[in-house]
Amino acid sequence: MRTDIFARLDREPEPPKIETPRMSRHRIALFGGTLAFYLAIVIAVLMSSWLVTLDWKVMLFRPYQQWPQIHAFLDYYVVLGQRGPTAVMVACWLGWRSWRQHTLRPLLTLGASLLLLNVTVGAVKYGLGRLGPHYATQIGSAELFAGGDIFPSGHTANAVVTWGILAYLAATPRARRYLSAMSAVVSLGVGLTTVYLGTHWLSDVVLGWAAGLLILLGLPWCEPMITRAENWIFAARERLSARSRLVPAPPVAAGDPQPVPAGQPAAAAAEAAQGQVRPPVAAGSHPAAVAVVTTATGSRPRAHTTPPAHQGHPARSERTPVTPAGSRRPPHADRTPRGGTAPARPVAGG
Repeated sequence: MRTDIFARLDREPEPPKIETPRMSRHRIALFGGTLAFYLAIVIAVLMSSWLVTLDWKVMLFRPYQQWPQIHAFLDYYVVLGQRGPTAVMVACWLGWRSWRQHTLRPLLTLGASLLLLNVTVGAVKYGLGRLGPHYATQIGSAELFAGGDIFPSGHTANAVVTWGILAYLAATPRARRYLSAMSAVVSLGVGLTTVYLGTHWLSDVVLGWAAGLLILLGLPWCEPMITRAENWIFAARERLSARSRLVPAPPVAAGDPQPVPAGQPAAAAAEAAQGQVRPPVAAGSHPAAVAVVTTATGSRPRAHTTPPAHQGHPARSERTPVTPAGSRRPPHADRTPRGGTAPARPVAGG
């Protein structure tokens, strides 16, 4: 009985075909516009323009001191942008989708998007090295190339990608619209929460939104790679299943005892171990009527027939052993055995 995760998939009916998003002209235009916006934010921060001044004004305003009553709630809400908890929650949902739809595409798409997020956002973070508001050293400075890792905001980009992947993989247009609105609200709230808590500049959050949106818009370019990966996984699964079903018997050297099938009597197993083979008994003959002696060296068997024992008398080998004839008394000490010489007796008297 199969116990792997694919056993249930094989018994489920085939789901309706889900259309894979394509790089249409509209999507390409959105991707180009978002990429231009992304580059404009990076250039504005590098040039210490009005955007950096706005960052300092928002930071000095200290929103967490203006509205302290929502601080406790936003401490928990910002978790919706952390990589670990959100990836686990979304992976559980997409795993169920994969189980129901007979495909690994949802999980592979999530993995591809998170990989792209780590590569693109991580490279810019460590390349620019911007410090956060709590570690700023000079008012009005962009705080670039100082060993930081907050530009763009990882919380914001992760929220856009992790929750937006649900809309990207939606099965119907209606579900796609609802999930797109939900992911936009969640990612917008996570980005503003980081600004409220003082852990990110406003420009960090804006660039994080653009970075996450670029990954979602460019995912159709990764669909051929995802399809090849899925086909390779299922092909490897089929090869492993075929290999487990075809287990070859171990080779037996010449002169070694042949393996005895299960259920064969112990006597036959012993004969097989000694190199003897019992031929089939003809119908109507007595089992003891045929005796075959075959040596392990491969000599020709010699057969002889013995008459069956009488129905009313047991066979000789089954009779009760007979006590030997003669007296069972021990010999007397004074008696002389027959044929022997009697010892000399002393002569009495004088």
